[in-house]
Amino acid sequence: MNSPYQNSAPEAWLKITQQLIEARPLSSKDMVGAVQQSWQQIFESKIGPLSIGVHIFPTPQIIGAILHELIPYNLAAMYPTMYKVGNSKTEKDIVCVADNSYSIEIKTSSNPREIFANRSYAQPTSPTELKPKNGYYLTINFERFIQLTDGSYKPLLRDESEMILYPQILQIKFGYLEHTDWIPQNSATGQQARLNTQAKRMKLLRIYPLN
Repeated sequence: MNSPYQNSAPEAWLKITQQLIEARPLSSKDMVGAVQQSWQQIFESKIGPLSIGVHIFPTPQIIGAILHELIPYNLAAMYPTMYKVGNSKTEKDIVCVADNSYSIEIKTSSNPREIFANRSYAQPTSPTELKPKNGYYLTINFERFIQLTDGSYKPLLRDESEMILYPQILQIKFGYLEHTDWIPQNSATGQQARLNTQAKRMKLLRIYPLN
């Protein structure tokens, strides 16, 4: 698929991104709802007798991996004829059954603002790769559990009543990204890539919160 931003000046990217978002078959409200539902399910879950956020405190990497499983499942349950869970190496995380160009990759991070990917995302898709890197992305930034000086964790306390509230979703973004939007680490051993400033501002738009 040719780049939708091809031959367009950066100042036109925001409008193009808005058009791409409007063209997809899934509303921002539904995507936000699926993310929030998945987040709630994590903290309603138990592993044996142990509750997440009470007895066990998974790392951000584990929380992100669980979100990768739950969000596609919940969207597929909401729209079983429109979406399915991507199960193979050739499929993105959320597969649009009718038109694969609307399939979605999920990225999560406990960083308040940044989203990261494998270093390979900054390279063009090679003929041997099974799925394209360019396309729609759903990104979620979330809080991590607070770690105490003794290495233990505690749930977040947010008000004077000492009511326990768990980590929160900080923001949800949606947009269309390409390999040229990722900046690989300079280190020869670095395996990470981050988004450049223009992509963060014009190609990945916040859908939660809206203010």
